[in-house]
Amino acid sequence: MPEPLKNLYNKQLITSLSHEVCSHYTNFDQTAFSRSVFDKNWNQKELKQRMRHIAESLHQHLPTDYRKAIRILKPVASKFSGFEYMFFQDYVECYGLADFDTSMDALSHFTQYASSEFAIRAFILQNKKPAMEQMLLWAKSDNHHIRRLASEGCRPRLPWAISLPAFKRDPRPVFKVLKLLMNDESEYVRRSVANNLNDIAKDHPELVLSWAEKWLGKSKNTDQLIKHSCRTLLKQGDRYALTLFGFNEPKHIEISQFKVQSKVHLGEALAFTFLITSHLSQESHHAIGKCRIEFAIDFMKANGKQNRKVFKISEGIYTEKEKRVTKTFSFKKISTRKYYAGKHQLSIIINGVEQNSQPFLLI
Repeated sequence: MPEPLKNLYNKQLITSLSHEVCSHYTNFDQTAFSRSVFDKNWNQKELKQRMRHIAESLHQHLPTDYRKAIRILKPVASKFSGFEYMFFQDYVECYGLADFDTSMDALSHFTQYASSEFAIRAFILQNKKPAMEQMLLWAKSDNHHIRRLASEGCRPRLPWAISLPAFKRDPRPVFKVLKLLMNDESEYVRRSVANNLNDIAKDHPELVLSWAEKWLGKSKNTDQLIKHSCRTLLKQGDRYALTLFGFNEPKHIEISQFKVQSKVHLGEALAFTFLITSHLSQESHHAIGKCRIEFAIDFMKANGKQNRKVFKISEGIYTEKEKRVTKTFSFKKISTRKYYAGKHQLSIIINGVEQNSQPFLLI
């Protein structure tokens, strides 16, 4: 198992942070700060709890005046980069809600070293109108980190972050920001736009599909963006989304020689294979054509019910009449999914249509 992310917050990191803060604020008590961070409850704290705790500990040892504290933290933050340094933004979220202008300036600065996507959401929830006006300004920034913040920060369902119910109900203010970023020169920004649209599609698929139809064909970059933004709809087998990308109903396709291991042990890999055949008349010499090939596993849950997950195998234009597919799925332990013993089922899906299914046992 990989090292837990929470362990990034070690004594070396806190010591480096302390030295840098002290170089900009000589009254900073490094020993007391370290003691307050590694208190008696430290070992019980998870990743985001540790992040918040460091922000709170900084607050105890910096000037109580918020603007003075931010003037100290801005040059400090520029010396550190990476996800683990988002406690600078957490400081803004905790102590800067009453000073919008100072906080927006701080977040735009901090996001260049570690994203401010979590912290900005507190300001959106507090008063979305000025916050979204700020997003529109950030979307026009010369800095790609700031432009990405404009998109990432207003995602309705940003992972690990508090959701934005107002935008789950009505995403129109979000679309105004995304429109400015659809043709962004940075793939980093465009990928965030796609993730935002994918979030919106979970509540308003019709709006995203309408948006996709409008933007498809504009450029190679926007085509890639739109395809990525419709990934959940494609996995769900949405017929309009599939047709939009040229994946027609697979009426001419047959799945045969489908074999799945009857059982697999936890920690091992499940093997399966099948043959795809175009069964149109031999005289037509018709190939398989454009296909999206997926498999689904109905995983056993703790309550005895099953939960389906869909995984893509491949997609493309297949000029042959037959295609053999051989695949494995690993049941090694991972942090994002818990496996339970019992009966599972594996299904083959072509262009959103389930073709064949077979059960197997996870031991």
